[in-house]
This record gives sequence, structure tokens and C-alpha cells, in this order.
Amino acid sequence: MAAQDLLRNKVAETPTIYAYEHIGYPAHKGWLKVGYTTRDVETRVKEQNLTGNIQYRIVLKRPAMRKDGSSFTDKLVHRILRKDRIRNPEGEWFVCDIKKVEQAIATAVAGKDKMIDRIYDFPMRPEQERAVIKTSAYFDAFKKDPTNRGLTPHFLWNAKMRFGKTFTTYQLALKMGWKKVLVLTFKPAVKTAWEEDLFCQKQEDREFNYVNERKPFVCFASFQDVLGKNDVGGIKATNKWIQTVNWDCIVLDEYHYGAWGKNAKNFYDKKDPALKLAEEVGEIITEDADNVRELEAREMYDEGLMPLRTGAYLYLSGTPFRAISTGEFIEEQIYPRWSC
Repeated sequence: MAAQDLLRNKVAETPTIYAYEHIGYPAHKGWLKVGYTTRDVETRVKEQNLTGNIQYRIVLKRPAMRKDGSSFTDKLVHRILRKDRIRNPEGEWFVCDIKKVEQAIATAVAGKDKMIDRIYDFPMRPEQERAVIKTSAYFDAFKKDPTNRGLTPHFLWNAKMRFGKTFTTYQLALKMGWKKVLVLTFKPAVKTAWEEDLFCQKQEDREFNYVNERKPFVCFASFQDVLGKNDVGGIKATNKWIQTVNWDCIVLDEYHYGAWGKNAKNFYDKKDPALKLAEEVGEIITEDADNVRELEAREMYDEGLMPLRTGAYLYLSGTPFRAISTGEFIEEQIYPRWSC
């Protein structure tokens, strides 16, 4: 058999979800037939429309395959559409647009049973890929160096506007195989962007201790909340669980707002040598000093209550000028590489 014929047969055997519509048939206006085949889609659809004079148009063809190599059928896609309350007046016919079928297929590919919003799998841009490569290489080399035993690696991203820090951080987590990630920020308003995540469990209630630790997860918190006291001066009950976890990475978002301020630096493990430098140079990255002083003036923190354990720190800032100019990070710990 010719190579071209072999290729054609291989393509034809690919599990495929397809959708088509009837043209000039008022009774099916707005309807889409959603089906499955391992054969050539055009041939399969033609077989379904041999009787009558109804014209049709194939509007969608997508592989029914997941990234792990497993496949699914139209029955799963139908179930997802019905669960999203899409009208299903007849057999495999649904009253919806093409985008809704795309969403249902993307949901099946992702292994979910509830409709997701994203339908496209975007690759990293070159600068994002370089950030992931450089950072993962640094973390791997750091841990292999016997002189770093007992120390924790730190890496800084100069994540300028439109860099895509959320997406790129998740890609780094996937590259490193991280399963437990804690995102801390001094600007709680950015939390929504992180929650629209790629691989974490979305917890509707705010109590961390209900997270299923057998699956990968990302937790989000603000310094203001985590370092805050309860009515009797102790750790908030909803935050106690945080200090029991061996985090794979702690991500410090909006780093320039005071992550090494007087109170915030006590959040970290006291044995971490990075604290020594922070104490020597003072609040070296407080771009918004008034904001930090205001927070500290509220006396809402109990210093030293919350040492955390983590395998790595990732710092994100659009304006890390003081952190770089004071030498807190060496050249190998910064992306992109630049000087003040």
C-alpha cells in the first residue's frame, strides 16, 4: 500500500467529534447534529443524509482525544451539553451554536464534567518560554548543588505589563511538577486572575483545610489576611492549615508592595538566609512605602507566627527596581536579565 494511502487510513481512524446543520429546513433551524466517528467525517455524514433532499453543512470537526492518549465519544459531549441545560429536542440534535459544542469538547478533553469557558490551548510566547526554561534550570541546578543543602532557591521575574505572569507561572509549575503552590499578594484585587486557573482546584469556601491534597492545587491569600490575628490574638482558624503544608513553591505576587517589609518578612522560615540580607538593607523593595506603613500601623499582625515551608520562592513584580539595585538577587536569579 502506498504511503499516501496509509496516511489517509490513519487519519480516517482518528476518533473525531463532528457537528453539522441542515440547510433550508425550517424545522431544524438553529439545530446542530453532534456525532462521533473513527472514519472519514464527510463519508459518515453523507450516510446519515441519503434519504430526502435536505442539504447539510459540516460546521465542526475536532479530535476526540485527550493529551494522555485516551479518547471519548459523542455520548460524553452530549452529557456535558445537557448538563449545561442545552436543549436536546431529538436524539443527537442540540439547539446551540458552534462555540457551545467547542466548549463541550474542550471540557471532555480536560477531563471535566462541567462546562468550562476556555476552548483553546494557547502555547507560551517566546519570552514566557524563556522565563520558564531559565527559572526551572536555576531551581534544578540549585537543588543539585550540595553546597545549597538546607537552603531554598529564590527567583525574580520582572513581569512587566502584558507579560502574562499568571499563565507563565502555571506553565512553570507544570514544568517543575509542582503539586502544591501558594500564591501570596499584597494586592488582593488581583486574586480573580489567579483563580481563573489552568490546573488548580477552585474552592468555593475559603477554608484551606478542605482541599484534597491528593490532587494538584493552588491556594490564594493576601499577606493582610494570612498575617492577621483573630479576636484572641492567635492565627486565624482558616489559615492554620497553611503552615502545615510542605509547599512546592510560594509565589509572591506584586512583590514591590512590600513583601520584605517589617511584618511580612517574619512570615518566612526564620532559618532562611535571605532574611539576613533583608534585615541588612531594610525594606529594600517597598515601592509603595506609605501603603506598607499604613498596613503595619493597623497592628493587625502578630510577627513570627507563620513560618512556612517551601521548596522554592518565585517573586513577581513589574517594578523590582530596588530589589535589583541593592543586589538582593544575582544575575542568575532574574528574568529578564537587565541592570538598573
